[in-house]
Amino acid sequence: MPTSAIRLVRFTGRLLLALAAVAMLAVVFLALIVLTDGAGSGLAAWLTTLGVGTVLAMWRGRRRTWPARLVPFLPVVVAAALTAAVCIPTVPAARRYPPALPFVTTQHWNLSTGSRVAVYHYPPANSGPRHPIPFVYHRFLQLLARQGYDVYAYEQAGGGRSDLLPMGQYTISRSVRDLAAFINRLNKGKVDILGFSSGGAVLTRALADPSVAARLHRAIIAEPGPMDGPTAHITGHKGRKSARGLAPAPTGPRSTHVPRYAVAFGLMRLGLLTPDTGLIGQAEGDNAFTAADLGSDTASAYCARDALRIPAEDTAQNFSFSPAASLRVQQTVKDSPSIASQLRQSRTPAMLMIARCSSQVRQWETTVLANDPAIQRTQYMPGVGHHMWNGLDDNNGRSAAVITAFLRDKPAPLPNYPTRDEIPTFLRDHK
Repeated sequence: MPTSAIRLVRFTGRLLLALAAVAMLAVVFLALIVLTDGAGSGLAAWLTTLGVGTVLAMWRGRRRTWPARLVPFLPVVVAAALTAAVCIPTVPAARRYPPALPFVTTQHWNLSTGSRVAVYHYPPANSGPRHPIPFVYHRFLQLLARQGYDVYAYEQAGGGRSDLLPMGQYTISRSVRDLAAFINRLNKGKVDILGFSSGGAVLTRALADPSVAARLHRAIIAEPGPMDGPTAHITGHKGRKSARGLAPAPTGPRSTHVPRYAVAFGLMRLGLLTPDTGLIGQAEGDNAFTAADLGSDTASAYCARDALRIPAEDTAQNFSFSPAASLRVQQTVKDSPSIASQLRQSRTPAMLMIARCSSQVRQWETTVLANDPAIQRTQYMPGVGHHMWNGLDDNNGRSAAVITAFLRDKPAPLPNYPTRDEIPTFLRDHK
């Protein structure tokens, strides 16, 4: 074999060994991040990895002459540089709140629970009949205000413009207590309330708590998440095909393109880091997370037919999401005992809304229907996904018609489907 070929083979072998050493040290670093829960912004894992790599490099170079002894340190230096990026913040550690909305005044209410939440009031329109019972909704539903409802919306603690909580205080029970405290702070008597998605889970648990349910006049449970631990562990099918995998990938910057946040959010999602990890603080994580990080989650909230016309839901400046707080609340739901027996005692008139292309597990929704005897009607919404009011076609108007008919105790615009007796058929037919 020619000398040049031998040299090439040797060089390639050494390069591969060096790359393997870098990869090994990176794996050690990630393992130590998990074992230390990211202590000290990852520095504990980084220093330990650097120490291990240095010791191994010294051992490998012990019989070499100078300066060949330095060669084994090259992979250590490369690995140290790569993993150091996981320890260096690229966004502020103090919370940066989204700017004020241009169309409504942001208020901040201090609740008796200790939460400080952002509140938005949409007073009823000047014309048309007014409804004396205030309507509480966790997000924006201005259309109801134009129909005469006094609409209040608030962002749950840790979300949007609401203040953060210590990580250990994010629980599903705290969310229910905050809801009760908000209604008390509103001081307008019983309220009509709409809980959507995770808010639907909060509302369902509120209906199972007599002290909170006593404050509710009528309840609308829209596309609820799991209501308790047994429900959360149910595996089953979802609704008809969504736009997931069909819609164009979201544009814009992603925190997951930055090593620090790719590692932090990835390991948290896998359950290998706790939500209160020492790797990134709660505020830093909120600041770093972007709308594009939601990936196909947004598309999954729309029907397949809408894949190429999904509206922009947030601007980069207005978007806000707390991944750690969300994971923490979800975990407390999974760890909670069944509330079915308490929910069976509910007497608050309620309505369940189910989207045809729902991205929720169907049994999360039908379990609520099966156990809440006060659900008077179910509205299976055709042509929409999880985000049932989305500005497309007449979806907003149809959703509002369903809601207002129930609140006014008028005949439902859609058939009452599925009923409790129809749940087995509904699930069997993969509706």
